[in-house]
Amino acid sequence: MTALNLQYRPRRLRATPALRKLVSETQLRPEHLIQVLFVRDGIEEPQPIASMPGQYQHTLDSLLEQVEQAVSAGIQCIDLFGVPREEDKDADGTHAWLPEGILNRAIAQVRQRFGDTITIMADTCLDEFTSHGHCGPLSTDRFGQPIVDNDASVHAYSQMALAQARAGAHIVSPSGMMDGQVQAIRQALDAEGFYDVAIMAYSAKYASAFFGPFRDAVGSSLEGDRKSYQQDPANRREGLHEVRLDIEEGADFVMVKPAMAYLDIVSEVADFSPVPVAAYQVSGEYAMIEAAAAAGWVDREKIILESLTGIRRAGADIILTYYATEVASWLS
Repeated sequence: MTALNLQYRPRRLRATPALRKLVSETQLRPEHLIQVLFVRDGIEEPQPIASMPGQYQHTLDSLLEQVEQAVSAGIQCIDLFGVPREEDKDADGTHAWLPEGILNRAIAQVRQRFGDTITIMADTCLDEFTSHGHCGPLSTDRFGQPIVDNDASVHAYSQMALAQARAGAHIVSPSGMMDGQVQAIRQALDAEGFYDVAIMAYSAKYASAFFGPFRDAVGSSLEGDRKSYQQDPANRREGLHEVRLDIEEGADFVMVKPAMAYLDIVSEVADFSPVPVAAYQVSGEYAMIEAAAAAGWVDREKIILESLTGIRRAGADIILTYYATEVASWLS
């Protein structure tokens, strides 16, 4: 057969594994990944999370073991979520900023054990700590309807961030989507001399069905939804506006959450952000991959790597994922 007279043959650069690696445009390395971990008060051994196979609510001891594994795999940062005892929850979430609260105790123990060997990021939100499961204290609007009180929540986040900084967190991460939260936390941290504690802002956080399994992970008490403060999944401009506001308020990182269904937002944020851009591969994304892999419908390792590479390709500098330590061990 006569060869085609083609000026361009892009397949030349796909001919061998070495050549494909040579021209690869997107790199996925351990330092791009943040391991998300849960620590729960009042348990004697790690508790499996039913909707997230392979993930656990950890004791303080098993948490330290997980951090050790992360360090050994080359992970540079962990993100900690605290799960208090039911009797320690109240309407204001006060255990979030008490030194004896589970999250602050966990931060302190990890920092004491590992120092600056790994970066400790702490979730700075009240939903795990409130008896009603919302991300801040409740009040009523002018019509007498219950609402999450924005300004009271921001004040509480500032107290929580200070407690986390005192415990040893390198990064605090306000995730409640309250107006003005980044500025208030920055001012509170600076007023107490915590100039070196960074803020990773959950800047474009959508009211997503992909968060479903997370409620199991943190033992959420929520009834209803968070649509009055998290963003409408249909809105693009609003997400970009929220990111710009957080940058103006002093965020050191900005985040888009979830990742998979919002890669357009990740890409647009990456185009203008002067600070690193993070994306969170959330519980629902994890659960779908695990369910399909368990059924034998997909190649588990390949689809995990492809999903993370896609998030990186969209523009994320950093990915928060439940797969971080495992993937880092593959990459290493």
